[in-house]
Amino acid sequence: MPIRFNIPPRAGRELEYIKEAIDSGRLSGNGEFTKRCHVKLQKLTGAGKVLLTPSCTDALEMAAILAGVGPGDEVVMPSYTFVSTANAFVLRGVTPVFVDISAETLNIDPEQVASAVTSKTKAIVPVHYAGVGCDMDSLMQIAQKFGVLVIEDAAQGMMSAINGVPLGGIGDLAALSFHETKNIVSGEGGALLINDPELFERSEIVWEKGTNRSKFFRGEVDKYTWVDIGSSYLPSELQAAFLLAQLESAEEITGRRMAAWQRYRQNLLALEITGKLRLPVIPQGYRHNSHMFYILLNSAQEQGKLLAGMKKAGVNAVFHYQPLHSTPAGRKYGRAHGVLKVTDDLSGRLVRLPLFADISPGQVDFICEVLEQVMGTRGY
Repeated sequence: MPIRFNIPPRAGRELEYIKEAIDSGRLSGNGEFTKRCHVKLQKLTGAGKVLLTPSCTDALEMAAILAGVGPGDEVVMPSYTFVSTANAFVLRGVTPVFVDISAETLNIDPEQVASAVTSKTKAIVPVHYAGVGCDMDSLMQIAQKFGVLVIEDAAQGMMSAINGVPLGGIGDLAALSFHETKNIVSGEGGALLINDPELFERSEIVWEKGTNRSKFFRGEVDKYTWVDIGSSYLPSELQAAFLLAQLESAEEITGRRMAAWQRYRQNLLALEITGKLRLPVIPQGYRHNSHMFYILLNSAQEQGKLLAGMKKAGVNAVFHYQPLHSTPAGRKYGRAHGVLKVTDDLSGRLVRLPLFADISPGQVDFICEVLEQVMGTRGY
């Protein structure tokens, strides 16, 4: 049977919780399951406040609204990221300024960020690639120096940390993803993490379509009304019920993925030592969540050859992002800060290998054997 790139995990209590939600007679957002997810996520991330959203894209759009950005403003972000990172700000009339990444971690390069900040800059948006944290100490120092916000795109960062501090709990705001391709899933789904207390009250208003409805249900106002911009950023209780089951098993799911990640590393380490490829780098003090296992080949030609060969063998390996600064919309709505040499180079040499909680040791071994055969390195 072909080996799929991803299979969403099952925790075990999803159907039980969904039935509970149905039986409760409350399916719209911000019910008991939503509240239980909020509590669980606060414990897991250390965030000051958590709001579930229908997607990580929605969480990023909320972050852009809360940042108060608009036409004429700029935000600094990596080019090597998913389109939602930029779209959330482009929708507010903001210009994304794309900067280069570190060759070691594929995360945003703080030196490039510092040189890209201008009087128009309102926020820095680091993206924690592959569940490995960015250099947040440096980025927070830059943000403090220039008086700008830090909005973490932690779509891939659930259960990762830097020196014990969870990703998403460091910047002013952060966005998580629970899309089926992530570690902890609800089909679609996301969450906005709010760490700046000054944004707590407004975040609820934006979340509730621009109304003070949450204050009304807490008995803080006699009636609720329209007070600000916002949208329908609440997921249903069915989605929250599924997610709660996943969050309760987050450590166990992460552990299963980590076992596969470590097996890949063990199997392929000799190829790295002999210079055939490069494996992911995890800086000291960083805890990653085994979101993905990628390899960096020595040329773009090798990338194409390997992807074709693995597909022929029934292994669904993939490349990743096309850098945003080189896309039609990226050129139209954003701008690159200088020449993004590392981004252009590494994006053409990266291959992601199948990784999911239920992948077996035998499947990992088979994938590595196919990789070596296609690369012509068996018996090296």
